[in-house]
Amino acid sequence: MTPSKVPAAHGTLRILSHLATQRGPVPASQIATALGLPRSTVYDLLAVLAGQGFVVHLPEEQRYGLGVAAFELSSGFSRQQPLSHLGRPLVAALVDRLGESAHLVVLHGRDVIYLVEERAPRRPSLVTDVGVRLPSHLTASGRALLAALPAAQLRALYPNAAAFATRRGRGPSTTAELRTLLEQVRLDGYALEDGEITEGMASVAVAVRDHAGWPAAGIAVTFPRERIPETEWPALAAQLGGTAAQLSRRIRGT
Repeated sequence: MTPSKVPAAHGTLRILSHLATQRGPVPASQIATALGLPRSTVYDLLAVLAGQGFVVHLPEEQRYGLGVAAFELSSGFSRQQPLSHLGRPLVAALVDRLGESAHLVVLHGRDVIYLVEERAPRRPSLVTDVGVRLPSHLTASGRALLAALPAAQLRALYPNAAAFATRRGRGPSTTAELRTLLEQVRLDGYALEDGEITEGMASVAVAVRDHAGWPAAGIAVTFPRERIPETEWPALAAQLGGTAAQLSRRIRGT
């Protein structure tokens, strides 16, 4: 069935996809212009989406953003674990190439959940077994994902100092510290974690984006710090980027 035979469904999905790529809530007029849809149609579809919780209306700002129901869709995607099946062979191949342990995570609230964990031979066991949750702002993979989120969603996740868990007193503990850290992640194109989860272990991570540019998962490699000098971490990130691009294509079905 072609999109022209179901225009309302097609328009609804286009609106959701558009909102998912924005850095924050946007006016209905901007949505109509960007998608080439009549304003009346956009308002009607937004009203339905808001009624079902997929969109939230901010009346003071006259803007619309993604709602909780849209987040639940992403959570359902995680629960069904297609990412595990798509990502596991890629993570295993990465471990074979690098000789270091690697993992795949998804963001759930302020935590990351480990979906795939591949330990390299003769490398120490890590705390990141499958199913483990860790505070995203303390992990490299979590930081890679947080850096790719719109500013409004990041503020919602970390509204105040109470939102920041710490591990041995390390890691960002305020919104300003997190913002500075994530700005560096965006500048570098990858995220780092150095002894904040496990003493003597470091991690490099990148985000995996879906068809709309949304951070669908994070891939990281973890290694004993003395084995890989810091000067080689950017090259390590580049290899991770290649794996992330492969997984991104698999997610899109290409």
